[in-house]
Amino acid sequence: MAANRKLLAVAAAACAAAVIGVTGCSSDGDKDPFDGMSADKIAEKASKASKDAGSYRMKGQMKQSGQTSDIEFAVAKSGDCKGTMGSAETGKAEFLASGEFSYTKGDDKFWESTTGGGGAAKLLKGRWMKQSNKGGKPVCNPDDMFSNKNLKKLKRGDDAEVGGAKAAVLTRKKGSETTTFYVALEGKPYFLKVVNKGSEGPGTVTFSDYGKAVDVKAPADSEVVDPKKLAAGS
Repeated sequence: MAANRKLLAVAAAACAAAVIGVTGCSSDGDKDPFDGMSADKIAEKASKASKDAGSYRMKGQMKQSGQTSDIEFAVAKSGDCKGTMGSAETGKAEFLASGEFSYTKGDDKFWESTTGGGGAAKLLKGRWMKQSNKGGKPVCNPDDMFSNKNLKKLKRGDDAEVGGAKAAVLTRKKGSETTTFYVALEGKPYFLKVVNKGSEGPGTVTFSDYGKAVDVKAPADSEVVDPKKLAAGS
């Protein structure tokens, strides 16, 4: 049903915000660990380090169709993930992806705004909606999330700080869109933040807790709406 496709698109957008995409690199005092490297090479190292960490947390805001949504996700090494998304205007929801399936549980406003109200919204009240992941693949697969294929033609600007951590600043411009990547200068070269401006889906996402375990469990069957009943109710 249309609601399922829209919810999957929302979840995919939240995960796509993390697409930014080596060995660990340590700093020595104030020495620049990327000295002499091109911006593209720095991005390549950051992509590999972030992907190799497996698990991480992401938090930020994204704007779509004029609406700003807050997102906060914890991603496991397996590609399973869980978190929240939404806004005061459209309602808020919990999202969970485990194995071949994804689950969404929203407040009343969220279901009303995504399903148009009616029987489906009533069936989903306080319960999870289940749907198959595209191709049966994990929604937040680190290999996809931190892919390096789009990290080309970058330029390095002045260094900055993200949450008190020193970061190299890399910028990519494509038409009216500008994406800025912040890469840790100390410890392993993880991506710390990504800012996108001038696109149809601008937003800012910060990353933390690389390598820390994340436990994701699918909800009990009793907490999930039967897809057949949901289809009938829509």
